[in-house]
Amino acid sequence: MRVFAFLAGMIVCATLRAQTNITVAADGSGQFKSLQAAIMAVPSGSAANSVIIHIKPGVYHELIYVQREKSFFHLIGDGAANTVITFNLYAGMTNLDGKPLGTFKTPTATIDADNFSADNITFENSAGPVGQALAIRVDGDHAAFHHCRFQGWQDTMLLNRGREYFSDCYIAGHVDFIFGAATAWFENCQIHCLRPGYITAASTPADQPYGFVFSHCQIDGADGAKTFLGRPWRIHASVMWLNCQMSEVVRPEGWFDWKKPESHDTVRYGEFNSSGPGGNSSARVPWSRQLTAEEAKSITAERVLEADGL
Repeated sequence: MRVFAFLAGMIVCATLRAQTNITVAADGSGQFKSLQAAIMAVPSGSAANSVIIHIKPGVYHELIYVQREKSFFHLIGDGAANTVITFNLYAGMTNLDGKPLGTFKTPTATIDADNFSADNITFENSAGPVGQALAIRVDGDHAAFHHCRFQGWQDTMLLNRGREYFSDCYIAGHVDFIFGAATAWFENCQIHCLRPGYITAASTPADQPYGFVFSHCQIDGADGAKTFLGRPWRIHASVMWLNCQMSEVVRPEGWFDWKKPESHDTVRYGEFNSSGPGGNSSARVPWSRQLTAEEAKSITAERVLEADGL
């Protein structure tokens, strides 16, 4: 079985041979002061010649769009605490026609291209608890994020389609802050709940084998936060938690049906070996599953992210 190079971080290693290297620096010491300007300055990369954009420390107040034609782009920051991309659009804002902006036009960063990766960067929507406000939207296939932070409140991350891999990332929010129809694997990530709410709102298509899979992740939260592991945006939602540490912020019942009782027969919600005060399975809703060791063993990043046979 062919395995995505990004699973082992090799997508970044491969780019070290690339000829296209750009540096962005807010202080003017790079070729560009604006990340978006750097993205628009070069054409698509390729597997043999990726585009690497190094982003020096700074807070970049701008909207980022990696358009469909900009494949094989790799953004490398100087540490997530030092390289911050931020903006503050939210759904209730009005556009030039006086109409609400809407959820899907709020992302600080929109990744529409395939074969994208980001390392050591914070993606933030700083609008605060004012409703839907996305830090990032991913529509491309084969996207990888390593040592990144995603900060928002409601709807922090829209993983709309394709396949994504997240390793050693920090994700913060309080309502549906990881949502969408994509297939995504989260490895060793910290999920931080800011207020009572829901971590996931998957809209996995019925014929898609996997939705969101969390492996060896940690769930924690602010004082007073209580969260559900997920609720179904669409009734075939698929979310799995494997070997995850869950603090007391996780509600005993685990999952919420979003007042869609028909979803009890269709959702694919499962856990294996959850630990910590919130990992007790005895009070979980009956329409979720505790996986067997054999079932859990078969759910690997390689299998999940290659599930469509590509």
